[in-house]
Amino acid sequence: MKLKVVDVKGADIESIEVEDSVFGITPNEPVVHQVLVAQLAARRSGSANTKTRGEVRGSTRKLRRQKGLGMARVGSNRTPVRRGGGVAFGPKPRNYTQRLPRKMKHLAICSVLSDRIVKEKITVVDSIELDKPSTKSMINIFNELGISESSLIVTEGIDRIIVRSARNIPHTGVTQADILSVIDMLSFEHMLLTVDAVRQIENLWGKDSKVGTSSESEGDV
Repeated sequence: MKLKVVDVKGADIESIEVEDSVFGITPNEPVVHQVLVAQLAARRSGSANTKTRGEVRGSTRKLRRQKGLGMARVGSNRTPVRRGGGVAFGPKPRNYTQRLPRKMKHLAICSVLSDRIVKEKITVVDSIELDKPSTKSMINIFNELGISESSLIVTEGIDRIIVRSARNIPHTGVTQADILSVIDMLSFEHMLLTVDAVRQIENLWGKDSKVGTSSESEGDV
């Protein structure tokens, strides 16, 4: 399939041929959802911790004798039913990381990219070149391209000028093609890619990539 390439002024420049295996597949929503849940889970610190009745501070002495006072029987002041006591079945530190087959992550990324192409939510520019960090210049680029939605800028490598120019624009993010994730793409309504970023995505997730052809390797999200 072909993608239209424009300059930062919005003028058509050319059309580039891209792999259908990356930008033209039938989106698999269940896989996208599963990968998204796994990536969100991996971000959890898992540090929630509560003390049981055996860990809280306080005496284990029985508060009053069992019989003869005409009151309900009670035990230690550490019991979960008393103020300051332990917590019953409370959270403990744990690792929420899930392991997913690489093919599943590959399918999820290609599904989101293909869905964005169908919905015309991807704009490809030849390059984004700024002499110095300028929020105003970056806003002008969005205006020229007719992008008014939350946007994710995807570049081939780290471009600190672009990062600094876009960081003060609300609902705008910048990432690199080699670390593009499902969370990144689904967090924004529109994607602005450079041609170099498109080629890098094809190299990483295309049919000839090792990631796309590996059938048994697995890794953490």
